[in-house]
Amino acid sequence: MPTSETAVTDRGLLVIGDVVTDVVALHGSPVMSGTDTAADIVLRPGGSGANTAAWAAHLGADTRLLTRLGYDSSDWHTAELVKTGVRPHVTVDPEHPTAVVIAMVDRSGERSMLTNRGAGALISADDWDPALLDGVARLHLSGYLLFATPGLSLATAAMADAAAAGVAISVDPASTGPLRDFGVERFMRETAPAGLIIPNLDEALLLTGATTAERAAVLLSERYGTAIVKLGADGALAAVDGTVVATAAGVPAEVVDSTGAGDAFAAGFLTASLQGVDERGALEAGCRAGAACVAQVGGRPRYGLDLNRLYPIHTD
Repeated sequence: MPTSETAVTDRGLLVIGDVVTDVVALHGSPVMSGTDTAADIVLRPGGSGANTAAWAAHLGADTRLLTRLGYDSSDWHTAELVKTGVRPHVTVDPEHPTAVVIAMVDRSGERSMLTNRGAGALISADDWDPALLDGVARLHLSGYLLFATPGLSLATAAMADAAAAGVAISVDPASTGPLRDFGVERFMRETAPAGLIIPNLDEALLLTGATTAERAAVLLSERYGTAIVKLGADGALAAVDGTVVATAAGVPAEVVDSTGAGDAFAAGFLTASLQGVDERGALEAGCRAGAACVAQVGGRPRYGLDLNRLYPIHTD
C-alpha cells in the first residue's frame, strides 16, 4: 500500500494521477523527417496529476498525490514532489519504468508529444486505501487515470469512497485523443459521481457536441453540477446547474511552453475554491496560475532552478 506521513486538516486536496519524466525539446524550425533538427532540450518532472498537485501545494493547498512510479527514477520524482510541498503517497513498480513523455515544443509554445505511460498505466485499486481521504475536502482525478483498466478500477473505488464520506469530487478529462478512444458517453458515465469537471475547450466541445464554450459549459454543468471550461489565453468560464455564472479574462504572458498550463489552472481554481473563494475569484486564480506556467519550461512551479537548466536525475 502507499505510504506517507499524515496531516491533520479538513480542507485537504487529494489528487490521483500520473507522474512523468518530461523530455522537452524547444525547436525553432519545423521538425524534419529523416534528418536533424536543432533544439534546446531539458528534463523536467511532469505528469498531469503531479503537475496539478505541485501547483496546488505551491499555491498553499494541503495537497496529497496518489501515484505509481517506476523502479528507474522513483527517488528523484518523490524528492521533486516534496520540494513543492506535496505529500506523496507512492507505490514503486519493481518491473516498469516511470512514464516518459517527449514533448516537442515549437516557437508558439504549442507541443506535440510522444508518450510511454510506463508504471503509471498500472496504478490500480490495489494502490487505494480509503484512509487517504482522512482530512480531505476534495478528491481530484486526472482523466488519464481512467484510460487504462487498472486505473479505472482505482477511480471507481476512490470515487465511491469519497462520495460515501461526503468528499467533493472533480475530474479533468486530460486529452481529446484518449478521451475519444475511451468513448465520450462511457467517460461521463464512469465519472458520474463527480460534481465538477474542468475540461479545456476542445475537450468540452468533444464531450458535448456543442459549438461554443458557453453552450458546452451549460450542458456539462447540467450533467455534473459545475463545469469550468479552460480557454487558454482567452481565460475561462464557469457554469452551475445549467447557467453560466462567471467568466474571467486571460492573464497576459509570454508563452515559452504550454506544457502543464491546464494543470496549473486546475490547481489555481481548486486551491482558491478550497479557501472559500467564489467562482469568479477561483477562475481568476486559475488564470494567474496558468499564465505563470506558460512563461517557463515544464509543467511544474519553479523553486530556485534556472528555467533552462537540465535537471539532474539519478537512476537505479
